[in-house]
Amino acid sequence: MYYNQRLNKPQPSTIRMIAQQVAETEGALNFTIGEPDLATDPRIQAAMTQALQEGQTHYAPSTGIPELREAIAAYYERSDGMDLSAEQILITNGASEGIALATHCLLNEGDKVLIPSPFFPSYELCTDLAGGEVVAVDSSDNGFKLSSDTLRQALEDHPEIRLLILNYPNNPTGTTYSKAEIQALAEVIRAYDVLVLSDEIYADLVYDGDHYSIYQEIPDQTILMAGVSKTYAMTGFRIGFLHLPADYYSYFFTYHQALVTCVSTPDQYAALTAYRDCDDVVASNLAEFKRRRQVLIDRLSAMGLDFIQPDGAFYLFGKVHPAYGDDDFRFVEDLIAKAKVGVVPGSVFGPGGKGWYRLSYAASYGDLVEAMDRLEVFVKSL
Repeated sequence: MYYNQRLNKPQPSTIRMIAQQVAETEGALNFTIGEPDLATDPRIQAAMTQALQEGQTHYAPSTGIPELREAIAAYYERSDGMDLSAEQILITNGASEGIALATHCLLNEGDKVLIPSPFFPSYELCTDLAGGEVVAVDSSDNGFKLSSDTLRQALEDHPEIRLLILNYPNNPTGTTYSKAEIQALAEVIRAYDVLVLSDEIYADLVYDGDHYSIYQEIPDQTILMAGVSKTYAMTGFRIGFLHLPADYYSYFFTYHQALVTCVSTPDQYAALTAYRDCDDVVASNLAEFKRRRQVLIDRLSAMGLDFIQPDGAFYLFGKVHPAYGDDDFRFVEDLIAKAKVGVVPGSVFGPGGKGWYRLSYAASYGDLVEAMDRLEVFVKSL
């Protein structure tokens, strides 16, 4: 039997396995997956229907349809004052393909990827499959943020680092960076021959203040990645994008074209409507997630449980109950079995996550209230 030996290292998604366990537990509430329960806006649905009716069912340009690339650039100018070039935008099969492209197009055997930890597991999975090695930097002693001093030290200690993956607002912690913090990181990066994959899929979901992209500081060293899944509740449409430094575009395009040829044509027309016509959806979804966040903050605080207050995204990173020490897996197992509340152990997300859990409040407000009621009963029983 012959196969790529790199497949021996990655393991199936623990998050998905736990989600399945929760789904199979009668009466359990599931807060394991980062998928908004909100309905996709009717205008977006209608745009896809119209595209199908008009015969937009054939191959699209491998770069993505021009109208969508232009709409993305216009959206970022309108919302953040950013100057993106439509010609440097590559439409991908979700942000997930963007991660795979970045690791496979930039890494040679033995090259390293620096990732502040805890982090989204797909970063390590794609790095392993590309033949690279992850340098995970535990950020738990700095409020779950990468400091400029830690970044500089890591780059000095590991000259093989070719890529920094920076995700903010962050999955799993919900933390984000201020403009000053991003500028400090960018100042360090300028001195090194390294690129940044800036995963800003949650950039529109910042609760206080504004999101500031590292692209605005070091555009020639930044691969900006985002998409429609989280902000517009369009996870099934699989539309993401990369905005690439001009010198790298042809390499990413070649790999993308060989891998998928193009992204689904009617889905791209749906995304076009989202970026062009649905700024109100961004605002209303943000307000709803903020409402959900607040009920968690209020209830967990009343219970005396420790957690990181989310700055953005829709994840709450909580400390497991002291009765469990730092055994987050045992805490989660008991929470599922006894309280019928499903969350994810923090250890799944790498160094710094042990002793924590992630709760996705992309689920309904009513389910979150019920989960807090169940958690309160569970905590009182310990």
